[in-house]
Amino acid sequence: MSSYRQLKVWQFSFEVVKDVYSITSLLPDIEKFGLTSQSQRSAVSVPSNIAEGQQRNGSKEFKHFISIARGSAAELSTQLLLIQDVNEIDCEKTILKVEEIQ
Repeated sequence: MSSYRQLKVWQFSFEVVKDVYSITSLLPDIEKFGLTSQSQRSAVSVPSNIAEGQQRNGSKEFKHFISIARGSAAELSTQLLLIQDVNEIDCEKTILKVEEIQ
């Protein structure tokens, strides 16, 4: 495979990033440097690490970056649960997508 963009997991995680940006746009301004920033960074980390790993030399490096992406996905899932519970924003569909990526 020549491009990370052909990977289904990358495509799906890229869509989740857009979902997260939509969700975090609903958060109050007080969360700008809290859950908003952290959730967006975690979300972006997933497809970014998949892409970087795919472009590295060999499966060992790819596995390492996939492991990082899975960790970021777990972090994101936790943040979405917090957004849902504290701010009463429905994140369930996105949480399920993140779990599928993992």
